[in-house]
This record gives sequence, C-alpha cells and structure tokens, in this order.
Amino acid sequence: MIEQILKKSLKAVSLTTIAFACMGGANANTARPAEFPDKPITIVVPFGPGSGSDVYARYFGDKLSKKINQPVIVENKPGGGGAVAALAVYAKPADGLTILLGSNSPMAVNVSTYNELRYNPLKQFIPLSGLSRSMAVVIVPNDSSIKNVEDLVNRGQQQPILNMGTYSTGYELGVAGFVKEAGFNWQVVPYKGLSQTTSDVIGKQLDVAVIDTPGTTKIIAGGQVRAVAVTGTSRHPELPDVPTLKEQGFKNAVHYSWTSLWLKAGTPQSTQKYLSENLIEVMSEDASKEFVANNSGEIMPLAPEELRKFQVEEIERFKTAAEQTNFTKL
Repeated sequence: MIEQILKKSLKAVSLTTIAFACMGGANANTARPAEFPDKPITIVVPFGPGSGSDVYARYFGDKLSKKINQPVIVENKPGGGGAVAALAVYAKPADGLTILLGSNSPMAVNVSTYNELRYNPLKQFIPLSGLSRSMAVVIVPNDSSIKNVEDLVNRGQQQPILNMGTYSTGYELGVAGFVKEAGFNWQVVPYKGLSQTTSDVIGKQLDVAVIDTPGTTKIIAGGQVRAVAVTGTSRHPELPDVPTLKEQGFKNAVHYSWTSLWLKAGTPQSTQKYLSENLIEVMSEDASKEFVANNSGEIMPLAPEELRKFQVEEIERFKTAAEQTNFTKL
C-alpha cells in the first residue's frame, strides 16, 4: 500500500514543481495566515543529535526557514521511544510554532508497546508532512561464520538464542515476521543509539544487529561489519549485492523506518495548510531528493491525508508484529 501512496505522492510533487515554476516560484507560496505568529518555529526531535531523524529535521528545518522567512530551530528531546518529545510538543500552544519530528516509534510503534501511553498519536496530533523513509539492514561481525540469510536461519535454529542488538523497538518488531517465518528466537539487546550498537557488532559482543541503513552503509563498505540482508521491497542502491529478506522467501519481512512532521491537534487548519504546502514545495526540489538519497534514504512526500492513512496502516502493522512475538509491553 505504501508503494502506491508514494508513487501517487511523487507524481503530485512533480506536478507541484511544474505549477510553481509556471507561477513564478517563490511568489506562488501559500498566503501566510494572519493567525500564524511571526516567531521562531521549533522542531522537536525524539532522538539525539546526529541521528537520522535529527539530520532530516535540521536539513528540512533550514529549507523551510528560508522558504517562509522565519527562523526554525531544532531541539532534541530523546527518551521513552519518542514519548518525551511528543509530550513536550503537546504541552505547547496549538499555534504551529512547535512541530514534532515523528518517526515510526512515537507515531505508530508505541501504541502496541506501552501499557500506558501518555499521549494519543491519532487524537492529539495532526499530520503535517511525510519526509523520508529508510530500510533496515541486518549486520554481523565481519569475520562471522554467518555469510548469508541461510546461515543466519541455520544458526538461529541450531542455537537456543541469538543475541540481536538494536536501538529501537521498531526494528525489533520490524523483523518479527522474518523471525516467525524462519522458526527461531533471538534475545534482543537494547541500545541507546546507532554507534553503540555497531561498536558491539564490530567488537563481537553481538551475534547480529538490526539497524537503520543511514549511517551504516559506510561502515559496511569499509569492511567493518558484514551486511546479511536488507528489509526493503527492493535492494538498497548502495548495497546492490545484499539481498532483501523478501527475495529470500520471507514475504512478511518488509520494514522501513520513516520520519514525518506533526502539529498539535487544534492547530488552525490554515496554519497546517500553509506549512504543509511550503514543505511539499521544499521536497519537490532536486536538492532535497539528493540529500535524502545521499543519507541512504528515500523521499516520502506524503500530504496530511496520505500521512494519516499511512500512520493508521503502520499502527496495525506493528500491532500484528507485537502479537506475533508475544511482545511484553513496557
């Protein structure tokens, strides 16, 4: 379903680019709503500096700032799988000046992984714009005897438990379908970030790790770790020799992490429209597409209605994954 939505959105973005070019570029901006304050905008990121979410927040925040001639700053509030950031945004006025950088964790995964989620991602936030998505990659130590997916499955079936490191519950649930189909178990070792996870793979403290491709493709190319498989619908352009789990016969093993922007529910519709349309124009630029591609991701320019539909589908996907793995809620 997301592939169809993305194709439709990319076509719409291309048409938007042509329309704006014909209308005179910057002069075609949506009129600034009278109720939208002329003050700095803050994008709150649920992960630390240097993370994929942080990188995209800073890039698109800067592009938006230049587009609407209004300062945009980024504030990092990690913790609670994104709950800390979500609650911080919800505590602010619904005036459009505080935006949540919502990844799949706070906007979909947490619904199925927390017994008492202190915010409601469907009722308390409204969609602004999709930004990017990236597949995950399964890595092992470079000299591991696990050379491919078949080796991984055999090791998993022969060994009582494999140690699998990751820094997001989303990745754990993202490969739940693969683990179930493969018929083995692994013990999840949680980390706080990408660098700690990869360091322990390199140091052989972990049998395997499931992590995001941005920030990982370079150490794979450098020979520090070995990539066994990726979780996309097709192979990653920077890892053409690494198969997808899907092509290896695991049809339920497609997973992407994604980033998007959200406003507090109650924000005036005119403000939502103003920010969303300017963001869509920003993402239609070749430079934006190249930036995301250079960070091992794919552009995901979903408009508000499309983003809400996608969010609902993702909540159901992670719910199913949690049930498959008998996930113990936090």
